[in-house]
Amino acid sequence: MRPSIVHFVSLFLTLLAIINPLEAIPVFLNLLSGKGTDVQRRVARKACLYALALSLFFLVFGTALLEVFGVSLSMVKIVGGIILTRIGFELFAPSPKGSLVPTGGSTSADGMDVAFVPMAMPIMFGPGGIATLIGMASTMHAAHGDWEDWVASVLAIVLTMLVTYLSLAYATPILNKIGPKGIDAATRITGFFVSAMGVGLMLNGIVEFFSAHKITGGIA
Repeated sequence: MRPSIVHFVSLFLTLLAIINPLEAIPVFLNLLSGKGTDVQRRVARKACLYALALSLFFLVFGTALLEVFGVSLSMVKIVGGIILTRIGFELFAPSPKGSLVPTGGSTSADGMDVAFVPMAMPIMFGPGGIATLIGMASTMHAAHGDWEDWVASVLAIVLTMLVTYLSLAYATPILNKIGPKGIDAATRITGFFVSAMGVGLMLNGIVEFFSAHKITGGIA
């Protein structure tokens, strides 16, 4: 299988697991409680476009941001791994206090006051997405990735947002079909794999950090 295809599948599944559209459905419906289907779909479309723009920004300018702040790729992987692990734990065993995401509901007729915050950020594009895309961009720069890797990355982001949009656009039928318990089960399963990805990313960053600083675990 071509490396670019593997790269596409890996990034798509990672972003989809982080966003977890099924978990976003109840929050989305609560934010737009009392709004019609047309309003819900317009808000979903706008939120996905915002999240898409943010994702592409961090993919393209991720390496430049690291250079500006003087942060190494290994550090990004370690912090990103910690963030993903925490997100995974929260998905697998949600806090009894509830989500930190504001769910007060939209106060405007068109619902657009919740399209960017909290829908696009942090629900659809939060710390996990930022760490993943900056790490991905830095890795491609370091490995001198060709245009196929960049195209695969963009396509993975676009497909992720398309799946997310469809999930939100048809949120009510999906919730009625799967039910709260089904969404809860899917969320917990996703949380397990997000935690596993986070631990792997963190350990990879630690190994790279030790290697870059000539730190070994040998015994004299």
